[in-house]
Amino acid sequence: MEMVDRQDLTLVLSTLIHLGPFRAMDSEEFGFMWITEILNSGYEEEWRERMASEVVGSLGKHLFCGDPASFVDVQPAWVPPLLGFLSLSGKIGTTRSSAFIALRILATCPVSADLCPMVLPILHSTLLPNHHPQARHLALNIFLKSMSGWFSSQMENVPSKDLERLVQAVGDPFKFPDLPPQDGKPVDPPHYNPTMTTAVLIEFASSDLWRNYLRHSNFTSFEEMASTLDGKRTALRDMLNMTIYRWPGFLRTAAKIVMAIKRLEELQCFNTAEVVIMWAWTVGVVDPVDHDTWRLIGRDTLRFYQTHGIERMSALRRQVANTAIPPGQSWYLIEHHRGFQSEVGDFIKLPVVKLLPGVVSKDLIYLRLSQACQLRRLYHLVGYDPATWKEATAVAGVDKGMSVSSGRSVMPVLFVDWTCDYP
Repeated sequence: MEMVDRQDLTLVLSTLIHLGPFRAMDSEEFGFMWITEILNSGYEEEWRERMASEVVGSLGKHLFCGDPASFVDVQPAWVPPLLGFLSLSGKIGTTRSSAFIALRILATCPVSADLCPMVLPILHSTLLPNHHPQARHLALNIFLKSMSGWFSSQMENVPSKDLERLVQAVGDPFKFPDLPPQDGKPVDPPHYNPTMTTAVLIEFASSDLWRNYLRHSNFTSFEEMASTLDGKRTALRDMLNMTIYRWPGFLRTAAKIVMAIKRLEELQCFNTAEVVIMWAWTVGVVDPVDHDTWRLIGRDTLRFYQTHGIERMSALRRQVANTAIPPGQSWYLIEHHRGFQSEVGDFIKLPVVKLLPGVVSKDLIYLRLSQACQLRRLYHLVGYDPATWKEATAVAGVDKGMSVSSGRSVMPVLFVDWTCDYP
């Protein structure tokens, strides 16, 4: 009799789904409520998973309408049913396509911090090689969009072995064994940015909770990309975009920056550590007039280059003086550093400022002044006499060590001396 009841229920369920109850209800909310009811029912686990799988499959057809690139505006209330279904599927060990659909839906929205402990085992299993061949980039997107939750207090109660398993499962965010290379180069899956995922691992390096689980292999591809100045600039651009649009708290303090550099050095990821140094000096995460904080960053910067080659510092100088500004950097600087604004507020009202070459807006003036202050700070760090500042602020021509040739300054010396009031 029990088997008959199950068959009847399956028939009813299948009929309702294929008749399109979501269209009748004109809302996806009905489907997610249905999943919750099924998961909380008294049926055996295998039966609940099978019924929920039918609903998830129907939701996928409705939400994506045959277009894998369709955007889904996932509501926060929909996330727990999806996690519950994926957790049950993982427990039973099924390999239905509906689990892949659930991942696709889940990968389109951030996961709140309180749900991150529930996401953890799902990512463990999803990132394994024996999972759906195209699931890795979805799982990594979920990992990326859960970024702030990985540092929440909820994670402190998660067993350390589970934290380590997650870092090992993420591995190298650039590598996808299931995607064959094209023209000898790795293929990035759609809607996925491996640099941003690596940035989460860099933040792990600054965290007491996570840093001991990192391995050099987590940064193998990023190390190769960051071996050139152009690669470093690409990484900085992506990290800035992530910070502006997704994660304002990324490496925002000197303590985090210094801790990340030291852990990456321990892992012998020197190119990645240098990206972190460039991030500190050029993006504007630390207020240019916060001199106490800059003394801390400056000491660690000098220690790094003295240890790994002072000649590498020329790349930092070129990046500090780089006039090709990524979109959003001026806004980021002004939005976050009121102290710097108050320091230069009166200065930018001077009529002569309007005559500065290439400076067409107040935002750009702030940015150019910030660059000039950072250049002066950098040269002072390596022992330049302030009297040589005019030469030291030359923008172009540094190829070896800290030698300087003539070039166009980012800001006239008179104004820089007045604005950058230190050491």
